[in-house]
Amino acid sequence: MNKTEARLIYEQFAKYNQNFRRITQRAKQRFETLDWAGSRDDLKERIDLYEKSVERTVNALKTSSDVASLDGLHGFDALKKQYWSRVDDIPDGGFAKTFFNSVYRSVLHENGLDPTQVSDTSGIISQAVPDKYPAKLSCYLNWDGMRHTVKQMFQAFAFNSPYVDIEDDISFICEKINEVIPETINNDEVFSRIDVMTDVFYQSSRAFLVGKVYSETLSHPFVIALANSPEGVRTEAVLNTVDEISVLFGFTRSYFMVDVEPVEGAIQFVSSLIPHKALDELHTILGRARQGKTERARSLYNHLETVSKNDLFTRADGERGLVMLVFTMPSYDLVFKVMRDNFGHPKTINHAEVKNKYQFVYEHDRAGRLIDSQEFRNIEFQLKHFDADILDELLTDCSNSVQISGKKLIIDHLYSERRLIPLNLFVKDRDPELVENAILDYGQAIKDLALTNIFPGDLLLKNFGVSRHGRVIFYDYDELSLLTTCNFKSLPEARNNEDELRGKPWFHVNTDDIFPQEFIKFLALNKELKEILLNQHGDIFTTQFWNHIKSLHMNDLAPEISPYYRLTSRK
Repeated sequence: MNKTEARLIYEQFAKYNQNFRRITQRAKQRFETLDWAGSRDDLKERIDLYEKSVERTVNALKTSSDVASLDGLHGFDALKKQYWSRVDDIPDGGFAKTFFNSVYRSVLHENGLDPTQVSDTSGIISQAVPDKYPAKLSCYLNWDGMRHTVKQMFQAFAFNSPYVDIEDDISFICEKINEVIPETINNDEVFSRIDVMTDVFYQSSRAFLVGKVYSETLSHPFVIALANSPEGVRTEAVLNTVDEISVLFGFTRSYFMVDVEPVEGAIQFVSSLIPHKALDELHTILGRARQGKTERARSLYNHLETVSKNDLFTRADGERGLVMLVFTMPSYDLVFKVMRDNFGHPKTINHAEVKNKYQFVYEHDRAGRLIDSQEFRNIEFQLKHFDADILDELLTDCSNSVQISGKKLIIDHLYSERRLIPLNLFVKDRDPELVENAILDYGQAIKDLALTNIFPGDLLLKNFGVSRHGRVIFYDYDELSLLTTCNFKSLPEARNNEDELRGKPWFHVNTDDIFPQEFIKFLALNKELKEILLNQHGDIFTTQFWNHIKSLHMNDLAPEISPYYRLTSRK
């Protein structure tokens, strides 16, 4: 019996993979035909595919003649051993186990049992999967000069849209090779080859060739960004530094559509380009978010096995949140968010609505300004890893989702995110030049969010954080909404002095009414920083700005945000 059911679950996992690849493979045609709306639809369909596949698997198990014997934990534990023995050493075997656990939890729930007895990552977080399945690469050797080598590469990556000016593209790419291998300027032979992943990476409206360039002794990361238009395909940018590529593959970007199989090899190759990037983020950015969650748990638990007894989970820096209790560990680069049982005044949102906001961000174009969150259910921690204050607050304010079991703290539902420096703290104790840059980028972040049809709802500095690249990112989602659902209005003129002195508006305000002139009043900035912000981004405090952006969205004319951290594109 166990073998039959194990086979059924694996066959459903294989079908999920096939459907994942089928959706992903549309990306090339979407790029060639400029079908950006179709690209967005594909991304959402692929995100939704996992849960639908788990549901289909559960329904298939229900029709099995022996499924009754799986109602209890004992039956499923026996099935798990059978399944594990078959998938333990295959391509994407770790992800196959993650899929099994998702099915496991759903079956328990279907049979009225407690699904929290099984963690999302149970049994698959002990060690990393060995690198047995290398990435598929195309190698272009320098036999007849750099230009000829680059041209060979371009000819191999042909699209149904023509290149606008391939010779100009080749010249640009050769210049970027010269940047990282300066010796080639005087000696073309120093450049030895380009290795490029065979599969093209698609993200929003761009395509990327991901690879390395080699000199006789060294290699350098090298990513070529291609843009398409009615005129044809053109090389828009080349990313040739670790920081630039790290941002492209970062936790604030939309997931790539790339048909890499098996995934492990692609992860290892991209990791060799940006070695400090967490493996869980690489899985996630390639669209394998559930496996990314498994890798994040693996990394976390491995870290907890090595920390000192004084390195404890404690409250995260920043102001106390009314919706989320946020904790972190000083030695670890993540924060963990747990919803409070009761939200403080003036919050009117409920728990289901908060979860919907996070799901919305999960599926939306984050454009480098929204942080990606990993959702965990029934995650366990050793009590010894928490300081007394945060443990007490979790048990008091989050009792609906937090409980103690023996020496463990079990949290039924939490979100994990990369840790950022809250902007309101960043502006207090950093170098003045860094603070000025952050405030200017804060203004740009609001504009970038607007161009992706996002209104943050609350523009307070405490809701934004600063990454290690100095980039300002929004991370508080409970007030977030689509910009097109907002009514941006100018403040009416006061009728008299009494109106100006009232603590509340003397005029009628609807739920969706927003007055941009009011934003600046609530920003905790000194006079100098306010002037810097107003000089560069004063338009965000005007009704005209917001209604203009709203009009662009209503007419499907809003431009896409560039995924490049610094100016790397051509003039």
